[in-house]
Amino acid sequence: MTAVTTEEQLRARIAELERELSLAQRTRESLDQAQQLRFAEDVRDIYKAERARTRQLEASYMLTVRALASAVEARDAYLARHAERVADYGLRIAAAAGMQLGENSQIEFGFILHDVGKVAVPDAILFKPGPLTPEERTIIEQHPVRGAEIVRDIEFLGAARDVIRWHHERWDGSGYPDRLAGEEIPLSARVFAVADALDALTSDRPYRRASSLAQARVAIVRDSGSHFDPDVIEAFESLPDSVLERIREEIR
Repeated sequence: MTAVTTEEQLRARIAELERELSLAQRTRESLDQAQQLRFAEDVRDIYKAERARTRQLEASYMLTVRALASAVEARDAYLARHAERVADYGLRIAAAAGMQLGENSQIEFGFILHDVGKVAVPDAILFKPGPLTPEERTIIEQHPVRGAEIVRDIEFLGAARDVIRWHHERWDGSGYPDRLAGEEIPLSARVFAVADALDALTSDRPYRRASSLAQARVAIVRDSGSHFDPDVIEAFESLPDSVLERIREEIR
């Protein structure tokens, strides 16, 4: 009888231990899930905080860019809307070429600030109605260098400097200020050159009337391989007139 009782007690104890083990396992799993939830919540909180800080930084960056651009616009009202249009044209051309330039806000900043160096050009030269002397032309051609110097110590404009310094370089090496040629010219500057030419040709200036979009296209494509990167021109040609006309109409 004692043996039976002992055996029954042993079995009961084993069952009890199994229940305790099962309970402990469920408790551990519950704790693990709770810890995982807490961890996930912590990650979400960190992500939200980082996103908020990133948005604040981006907003402050844009304010800085706008402040610099305003300094140029104060000299020449034409340049205000010109910079916005060129930025939009440039991003469209880059996208058409499958380039990822549009994902880098610094590139857009470079498009907007391309002429910031003109703040260092005397009014008498910048707004001279007649032809420039060789000396005056030399001063004008230094504005990309001056612009790059102005933004040199602004860390978030690192990639923007490529556009600012080299937006007047030409594919055939005859541009300025450094006579770069072909792929020596940063891609962002090669894209910008086409966008800049498009806006210049289709905008009224004191010394000439604006060309039509069709006329501008012909003139730009004609300079493929000399002034412009042929691959960028190919992307430019793929853009429908409606896209370019919408930009011109919306940004006046």
